[in-house]
Amino acid sequence: MPGSDPAVALVALLAERGRTIATAESLTGGAVCSALVAVPGASAVVRGGVVAYAADVKCDVLGVAEALVAQVGTIDARVARAMAEGVRARLGADVGVATTGNAGPEASEGKPVGRVHVAIATASGTRDWQLDLAGGRDTIRRETVDAALSQALATLTSEPGGRRKNFGPSDVEPG
Repeated sequence: MPGSDPAVALVALLAERGRTIATAESLTGGAVCSALVAVPGASAVVRGGVVAYAADVKCDVLGVAEALVAQVGTIDARVARAMAEGVRARLGADVGVATTGNAGPEASEGKPVGRVHVAIATASGTRDWQLDLAGGRDTIRRETVDAALSQALATLTSEPGGRRKNFGPSDVEPG
């Protein structure tokens, strides 16, 4: 059902409000940003995305504190929050979305396969979610993309003035 696609709804909501979004992605490798730019009209709201797979990229490009990564590793809610805040600031977006986690095939940094952190940063603050997903690498990555888009949409609709109509593809301008 096209109207239920969170990327379509998110792009439409951002366009309606004149707001922008940027992504910082680790385990999703750019798939969140790709889902957004697949929506016609996304050019009006998507500022860009950073694939920060390596720890030093998270620190050097997104501004995640090296001491934090040394202390907790890269699969942590605090790192996801710093990534979301960093991409929001560095790309000049109203909303920053970040994903980090372990899609497998084995435990990493002492974190089980399927442990994922998603963070959403806006002017109202930063929220994060821990997900413990089951399945193979592709399933975990796909479900993380869906969760990130859905959480961004939920965050924006829960902000003051956040009521929204039901969006469908016809609500988005070609672009």
